[in-house]
Amino acid sequence: MRLRSSVVGILTLALVAVTGCGGAEGPARDAGGSGPEKVQINIGTIPVLDTAPLQIALEKGLFRKQGLEVKLSMLAGGAEAVPKLKGGSLDVSFGNYVSFFSAHAKGVIDLKIVSDGFQSAPGTHTIMVAKDSPIRTVADLKGRTIAVNTKRNIATMLTRVAAKAHNIELDEDKSFVEFPFPEMESVLKAGTADAVVVVEPFGTLIGRSIGARVLWDLSQGPTADFPIAGYAVTSEFAKANPSTVAAFQRAMAEAKALAADRANVIAAIPKYTKITEDTAADLAFGIFPTTLNATSLQRVTDTMRESGLLDETLNVQDLIVAGT
Repeated sequence: MRLRSSVVGILTLALVAVTGCGGAEGPARDAGGSGPEKVQINIGTIPVLDTAPLQIALEKGLFRKQGLEVKLSMLAGGAEAVPKLKGGSLDVSFGNYVSFFSAHAKGVIDLKIVSDGFQSAPGTHTIMVAKDSPIRTVADLKGRTIAVNTKRNIATMLTRVAAKAHNIELDEDKSFVEFPFPEMESVLKAGTADAVVVVEPFGTLIGRSIGARVLWDLSQGPTADFPIAGYAVTSEFAKANPSTVAAFQRAMAEAKALAADRANVIAAIPKYTKITEDTAADLAFGIFPTTLNATSLQRVTDTMRESGLLDETLNVQDLIVAGT
């Protein structure tokens, strides 16, 4: 397959507002025998691999099966979810755990995590350099500039953990510069930064397009199988709409069980991105956990604390709404 020379051209992602399609079965009822308190819900999403189960749930009519009518709203990034959840324009939103936990700990918003979203695996999160770069090891990043999509977030945290394991310290302000993922190819080509931190599909596409090479896979060692992102609501919404939350959780659990079959994810990706099915088949996929695990998510807050992104320990169990 011929790839365009520019990742920006390949990855101009589009997502339209969609209402969940109906299934043959009628709406499900919760344990109390009643349906969702709020039938129409607005979900914030990002057109990345991590949200494939959300697309699967829509296509398979899994939300309608649970009595929900879903509208999707595309976000520029996970950090955008917090103000929109707080303002009420979103009922549920996908976002990375570092953004969610940081906002909750700082009192910006009172959040509840209602569904796990994505866990890293080899190849999903990588540090990449130009093919002719003199940088050969993580230790060589000392004194270099690294491009990330957002500072003080999951990308810088994982990179700093990797650097620390190689006996170097990276500074949040001095070591990193911010660029959107679609611009990372241009960053390497122009030498604007010495290295870039990317997620799939950008890693695969940059490697094909300009021969960029992986310096370090961030899903290994202390950050192997790391929880990356999930779905959150405000505590107020969870309290007022327990049956709605439970219906969302059931639909997503069923969708993520389907996403365990790689073929279902490959088929879903072209529906909400401009990535072709052929390219999707070559990407590194992570894991879509079907349940929320407090022990697993506690790794995120503990790592945030060690990296200076949290001032105090945050008990993740208090933020989890158990599925029904």
